[in-house]
This record gives sequence, C-alpha cells and structure tokens, in this order.
Amino acid sequence: MKRLLLLGVIALGACSPHVSHNTGVYLLVDTSGSYNRQVNKAQQITLYALSRLQSSDSIAVARIDTGSFTEKDIIAKATFDDRPSTANQQKRAFATRVEKFIGDSSPAPYTDITGGLLQAIEFLNEKNTSRKEILILSDMKEELAKGYVRDIPLDFKGFDVVALNVTKLRSDNFDPRQYLTRLDEWRVKVEKGGGHWRVVNDLDRMDGIL
Repeated sequence: MKRLLLLGVIALGACSPHVSHNTGVYLLVDTSGSYNRQVNKAQQITLYALSRLQSSDSIAVARIDTGSFTEKDIIAKATFDDRPSTANQQKRAFATRVEKFIGDSSPAPYTDITGGLLQAIEFLNEKNTSRKEILILSDMKEELAKGYVRDIPLDFKGFDVVALNVTKLRSDNFDPRQYLTRLDEWRVKVEKGGGHWRVVNDLDRMDGIL
C-alpha cells in the first residue's frame, strides 16, 4: 500500500507544470544632455547584474534617447546558457558591448523615459521570466520631442522598477520640491500600473537589487 502511495505521489509530481524561477533584467541608460556624463555608471551596474544572474536568466541594456520605444535602442541582450562555460563567455561579450556603448555615447536632445519603459515591459514579457526587474539610470526628467505621445497607462504587474543614481538638476537646487515631485510622479505611475517602485542613489549599496 505504501509503495502504491509513493508511486502515486511521484506520478503527480511528474505531471505538475514546471514553474520557472528565472530572472529578467532590463537596464535603461539615460543619454540626454543633462545626464550623459553619468553614463559610465552603466558599466558598474551591468557588472553587478552579470555577477548575480544565472543560467536561463535574461538581461538587456538599452539607451533612453529622443524616441526610446524601439529595439534599435537595445545595446546588448542575452539569455544565459545552461552550461557555465558558455554563460561566462556570454557575460564577457555582453560586458564588452556595454563598455563600447559607453565609450561611443553622445548626448541625446530629448529624454523618452516612457518609451524606454514600454520597450522594457515588452522585452521582459516576451522572455516570460518569473521575476522582472527594470533598472533606470536617469535623473528621471522626461522631455519629449514634438509629436511624441506618451500619456498612456503602463502595465507593471509583476515588475520591480528601480531608479538608480537619480541626480539632482540645477533647478532642483533652487526648489527641492521639483526633485521630490518628479520622483513621486514616477512612483505613482509605476504603482498605478501594479508594479513596485524603489529609488537607489548609492550605487555602492545595490545589495537589495536582484
């Protein structure tokens, strides 16, 4: 009887659906004129993420520029192989591509953060990872070129959104309320979409990420 019960439990386990535990990370890097000198910090964040990600995890790094809702702004992307040696090769190649992007980066005239977030959501949903994390290296000041429409709801259900190194603009020094309001508006937008919002300004204290 016990043997039959054990066989039944094993059979049920074999039929149960596979639950994915992989992670997807999408790093958005602000290249606008007011933030471009901070772009080099993308390498530190990328290396930190690569050190934490494992086989079957996915990562992408993309720029925020004038019109960011396009795949051409993705600098590098990868889903890591099950074989550790191959995954390590992928990570080295990924880090090299990001390093080249930093060296070649030039300031963009506008800052389409919403478009970048839309692209991030689309990418991570396609990867179907169980954990989805969007990292934004930006001062979070969105400036759109004429003709760009971004007043649309964003679906952040299942997403963690982390704003990194949110530098203060010159105008923020005169009126700190601008800085606080800017962050609060993004928090409301993410939480209204069902996501979780955080701000991490000290890049030496990224332990809570990933």
